Amino acid sequence: MTTPFGYDKAFARNIGWVSPEEQQILRGKRVAIAGGGGVGGVHLLTLARLGVSNFHIADFDRFDIANFNRQVGANMDTIGEPKVEVMADMARRINPEIDIKVFPEGIESGNLDSFLEGVDLYIDGLDFFAFEIRRQTFARCAALGIPATTVAPLGMGAALLNFIPGQMTFEEYFQWGELPDVDKAVRFVVGLAPAGLHRPYLVVPSAVSFNERRGPSTIMACQICAGIAGTEALKILLKRGQVRAAPYGMQFDAYRNKLALTWRPGGNRNPLHRLMIAVGKRQLAGKVVPQ
Repeated sequence: MTTPFGYDKAFARNIGWVSPEEQQILRGKRVAIAGGGGVGGVHLLTLARLGVSNFHIADFDRFDIANFNRQVGANMDTIGEPKVEVMADMARRINPEIDIKVFPEGIESGNLDSFLEGVDLYIDGLDFFAFEIRRQTFARCAALGIPATTVAPLGMGAALLNFIPGQMTFEEYFQWGELPDVDKAVRFVVGLAPAGLHRPYLVVPSAVSFNERRGPSTIMACQICAGIAGTEALKILLKRGQVRAAPYGMQFDAYRNKLALTWRPGGNRNPLHRLMIAVGKRQLAGKVVPQ
């Protein structure tokens, strides 16, 4: 016998931390998530279990065995399958009434407006090295007045930045401009996690290469990211609770049991960040890159 789906019953255990009225507000919200891999995939499932019922998801990639260590949609049955289709199916298994618009070609300048049309929040799940489309997406969110959140998996923890309409923008914070991608990578790491809580326990430094666009990852970091992103989404969508926007940031590291709340006026123009960027570039030139 098949149990019929009922929204109110499925998400009844959320009530208490949200009111019945707020649960219905979440039901009507639409969230755009770029990237269906390590963080993007678990962001989608977390928000689906929160009761958010409308999504735009984008990813051009397919699952591979190299994704097994961290991506919730990756298993032997999904090797070679499009990430957006697999993740959309997993979300529909949670809520068969869910409305998901998929962008199997990923996001690019030509479909960015369609991807962001009618959304209440954008959550960044793009690959670390997707610099140009990430810049374009955050800039378009700012122009359209859409709140945007990025939670980066670093080591065995996560780093949070929110970009809220009318406040500091992504470009104002990171100061990428027309710099080479390697410089953007250094600035991205420094800007995301100026506290650097993850750096002391990197045991194989050669696993990180900005030039080769690769780095280590853990499922723990992705799951912590999803918990933080889901909580920020709840606060933003329901308009309650404190939302700290850039130049404020936060990093939590489960391995070291540490939490750092940061405030960097000027973002990467801040003297502390400028020093950290210079050190990072010197280390990169010496082929010893912290991540």
